[in-house]
Amino acid sequence: MTAVDLGLFAIFLVVLIGPFSNKIIERNLEAFLFVMGALAVTIAGVWEFPLVMEAVKEPVVKGIVPAVLVAGLLFHYGRGPTQRAMDSILKWVPLKLVVFAIVVLLGLASSVITAIIASLLLVELVNILPLERKARINVVIIACFSIGLGAALTPLGEPLSTIAITKLQGPPYHATFFFLFDKLAWYIIPGILAMGILGPFFTGSKAGEALTDPSGGGETLKDVGIRGLKVYLFVMALILLGGGMKVIIDKYFSAISSKILFWVNMVSAILDNATLTAAEISPTLHIDQITAALMGLLISGGMLIPGNIPNIISANKMGITSREWARLGVPLGLIMMLLYFAWLFYLPFHPTLRL
Repeated sequence: MTAVDLGLFAIFLVVLIGPFSNKIIERNLEAFLFVMGALAVTIAGVWEFPLVMEAVKEPVVKGIVPAVLVAGLLFHYGRGPTQRAMDSILKWVPLKLVVFAIVVLLGLASSVITAIIASLLLVELVNILPLERKARINVVIIACFSIGLGAALTPLGEPLSTIAITKLQGPPYHATFFFLFDKLAWYIIPGILAMGILGPFFTGSKAGEALTDPSGGGETLKDVGIRGLKVYLFVMALILLGGGMKVIIDKYFSAISSKILFWVNMVSAILDNATLTAAEISPTLHIDQITAALMGLLISGGMLIPGNIPNIISANKMGITSREWARLGVPLGLIMMLLYFAWLFYLPFHPTLRL
């Protein structure tokens, strides 16, 4: 292990622990991650023009920031009709059933409408439900697990699935548009349904009031713009952090067995899962290894705010802190990891794994 390796592992620990141990870091998570990302790139010695351009362009080119801004404007002007429509629905449909429908439908739709749009819709819908803040946060976290899983079913959903399809499109897999659906739907759809069933249990025992915005006041156009800038900085920071960490990912992850890799991929809770996918997935891997690696990335991505785009957008929009997210995200993610580990490696009812 070299000094560079030690330095990068130290940054990993700081990124993991910092937001929970310091309130200033917690309130300025985007700036903190940007600094850590820049430091990781510096230590790794990978300050190169392509990486810098990727960090600058990707938040826009991938449609993340434009979607946040456009959706913010639409919801800013369309909240009134949406609120009236939801009020009408709640007169006839129980709140718990509405929560189930939101979690499941957005999880399934995310592979078509993208995880970005699904998470923006999630926040707006949950904010107009009569829930207390704690219940609202819990429902959003559960729904983000659902969206994070569902978005992987097609290459439209998120960068992880796009990269996986691209890397596997040659022999022996010849991956096409529905390759991941064919291989992972058996695991992902039950997970989405499980999140839908779990969501209503976290709606609380008494109703709250619908929010006009996360802080309870009227959201201005300036707020919409600031949120777009924060999301831009957040995504840029994750790209830099992933670029720096790629040195140790390439060095230490490539020879790991599928069982161990499944658990090691919990680093996806704080690292960009697209970077990990690009480093780990290869046509030389058996489908067992590919399935284990991707499921580990998808599940653990919901555990902490930096884990995936839905988490980032939802936490930013609703003002959810790292501690608030981790209270449910970490234990729920660990339980899911244990259940899926047993399913993937020890239970007989699966169509792809041959052990």
